[in-house]
Amino acid sequence: MLWTAATLVALALVAGASVYCVLTLVAVRSYLRQPVARARGVTPISVLKPLYGAEAGLESLLATFFTQEYPNYELIFAVRTGSDPAAAVVRRLSEAHPHVPSRLILTGEPEWPNAKVWSLERMTAEARFELLALCDSDIGVGPDFLRRMAGEFENPGLALTTCPYRAVPGRGLWSTLEAMGANTEFLSGVMVARLLEGMRFAVGPTIVARRQAIAAIGGWVRVKDYLAEDFMLGRLAAEAGLGVGLSRYVVDHHIGGTAMRENFTHRLRWCRSTRCSRPAGYVGQVFTNPTPLILLLLALAPHWWPVCAAAAALRAAAAWATAGPVLRDPLTARRWWLLPVQDLLSCLFWAAGFFGNTIRWRGRQYVLHPDGRFTPTTR
Repeated sequence: MLWTAATLVALALVAGASVYCVLTLVAVRSYLRQPVARARGVTPISVLKPLYGAEAGLESLLATFFTQEYPNYELIFAVRTGSDPAAAVVRRLSEAHPHVPSRLILTGEPEWPNAKVWSLERMTAEARFELLALCDSDIGVGPDFLRRMAGEFENPGLALTTCPYRAVPGRGLWSTLEAMGANTEFLSGVMVARLLEGMRFAVGPTIVARRQAIAAIGGWVRVKDYLAEDFMLGRLAAEAGLGVGLSRYVVDHHIGGTAMRENFTHRLRWCRSTRCSRPAGYVGQVFTNPTPLILLLLALAPHWWPVCAAAAALRAAAAWATAGPVLRDPLTARRWWLLPVQDLLSCLFWAAGFFGNTIRWRGRQYVLHPDGRFTPTTR
C-alpha cells in the first residue's frame, strides 16, 4: 500500500513536470514572437555600473560598454574607495576612450544593507539622462546594446525591462554546471512566469528603466533592505501599474570559475534568497526539474519507463528551447550530456534551500528574513 502510494505521488510529480516542460515550449514561442525593436531616434542613456574588486576579465567586459555604436550615452561607475582595483581598470579604459563620457564615483562604505543598491542610489543622483541602464560588473554586451534598448523604450508604455542572460562559465566543472542550469532551468522559470502572469518581476544582472519609474516606486530606498533587489524592483513597478517587460536582447553573464566550496556557497545563497522572495514559487520549483522525479519513478515502478522516456524527451526539448532559440548558447549545445548531472545537483540545492536563513555576501554574513529582507549579523 505504501509503495503504491509513493508510486502514485512520483507519477503525479512526473506528470506535473511534463506539463511544465510543455508550458516552457509555449512560453518560448510566445517570447520569440515579440518583434525585435529598432531605434528610430537617439534617446540619451546613462549606464550605471556598480563595481567591487577587479574580478577576472573585468577590463574586457567593461570595454564592451566603451565601444557602443550609439552617439549619446554616458558611463557612470561606482566603487567604495579609490584603492579598489576596479577603479584603476576604469581609469585605464576612460583614458583609452576619451570620446566616451565616463565618470567614477566613490561611494564610501554603504549605509544600506544592500551595497549594490547604495551604489545605484549614488549613481542615479549623478546621472544626466532619463533612461538608466543598470548593469552588473560581470556583464558583456554587443556594440548594438544601447541602440536596441533605445528602440524598446520608444514604446511609451514600457517603464522597465530586464534582459535575459546567457551564462558564460569560467574554468572548472562547477562553473560549467551552474551556467548550464541558468541557461535552461532558470530561464525556463522566467519564461513560464511571463506566460502565466506577465512580467511582475525583474531579474538581474541587466535592467533598463526610466528614472521616473524608480521615483514612482519610492526611489532606491524601497529596495535597500532586499537581497534580491532586482526581483523587488520589477515587482514594485508592476504593483504601481507600470509596464514591465522582458527584453529581446540577450546579454552575456560571466559567472567566473570558482572552487567547489565557493560555488556551492553561492548557489545555496541564491536558493535561500529565492525562497524568501517567492515562497510559493520556490515550492513549485519541484516541477521545474524533471530528471530526479523521473529517476524516482523508475526506481519505484520500472514498468512506467515509457512515461519516463516521454518526460525525459520533454525535458530535453524544453532545455533546447531556452538554450537554443532564445540564448544561442554554445555551451549547452556542446556539453548537453552534463544536463542530467546539473539537474540532480540543482535538486539537491533546491532541497537544501529550505533550511537555514544565513548567507555570506561580499565577505560579510547576513540574516535573511521571511519577507526577503536581509540584515548584517552582529558577528
